Amino acid sequence: MKTEKTEKSQMTENQWNVLRKQGYRQVGNHSAVKTCGWTKNSIANKGACYKQKFYGINSHQCLQMTTSMFCASRCKFCWRGQKAPVFDKWYGKIDNPKEIIENSINEHLKLLQGFKGEKERNKQVKDVNKKLVSQMQSIKHVALSLTGEPITYPKINEILEEFHKRKISTFLVTNAQYPEQIEKIKDVTQLYLSIDAPNKELLKKIDRPLFKDYWEKMLGCLDILKTRKYRTCIRLTLIKNENMIEPENYAELIKCGSPDFIELKSYVWVGESQKNYKVQNMPRMNEIMGFANKLLSHLPDYKYTDKHIPSRAVLLMKKSIKTPKINFEEFFANLKNN
Repeated sequence: MKTEKTEKSQMTENQWNVLRKQGYRQVGNHSAVKTCGWTKNSIANKGACYKQKFYGINSHQCLQMTTSMFCASRCKFCWRGQKAPVFDKWYGKIDNPKEIIENSINEHLKLLQGFKGEKERNKQVKDVNKKLVSQMQSIKHVALSLTGEPITYPKINEILEEFHKRKISTFLVTNAQYPEQIEKIKDVTQLYLSIDAPNKELLKKIDRPLFKDYWEKMLGCLDILKTRKYRTCIRLTLIKNENMIEPENYAELIKCGSPDFIELKSYVWVGESQKNYKVQNMPRMNEIMGFANKLLSHLPDYKYTDKHIPSRAVLLMKKSIKTPKINFEEFFANLKNN
């Protein structure tokens, strides 16, 4: 008698238990949610995320989640650490996009329930903005960037489409190791590629990729990026005394991808990354600005646009673009009209 083969799960129960203790919430078989600190800060009148300043996204209405827990890189600067398996391709069950969205929003709102409590009983709501508390239940944006590689989810186009049907804008972040998946993306509000080093040897040292042809895959992602009709961005995570070198080589990679935007963000000395770096590896705002200016000297088509000091982030933008702010009405109207 043949026994039914059990499909391998992306995560073990022990792994999920570790994540739950750290504020993550499991969604189905392969997705997860964790409320961003900037979302909580915004509701408590303690400042908003750089995405709000740069792009006009309301931090209190932003959902942070992933559709895949595994990753093909183990970046030294990642604060999340070894919370999920290293793997090169999708495996396990494939959950329904609508169920993922509904359960992600429910778990996200559960994590914010404290803001709706009484001041005498809950210190979390001491300085709460009641208007924002009311609005936070209406999600307007999703950042698919929490952990793992959300782009590997086999139904990534379907879930992006479903978010858009609900008038929820989308940011999708990838480590630039899956060109074939990027090629498939039909519509997204903004697609990010993380480029963590200006040369092949340093990228291997920092990202510790699983793929042997990691550099070629990254170049392939850049080639595809420049063909996209939706908004695109290259993110540089800057680590002092390690990858803040060779701006001319970064510039050449950026030219290959021709993104609309370039974000330069400081490495943050938190979580598991503290095992690999020191607090001194965090560049100061003036150092990030200095590196941005060096980069611009090799990118005549780009200009400095804005900065967000609390995030130690700088935004560069193509000179041909009028503003980085997203026109949400126009975005959804364009989707409706194909």
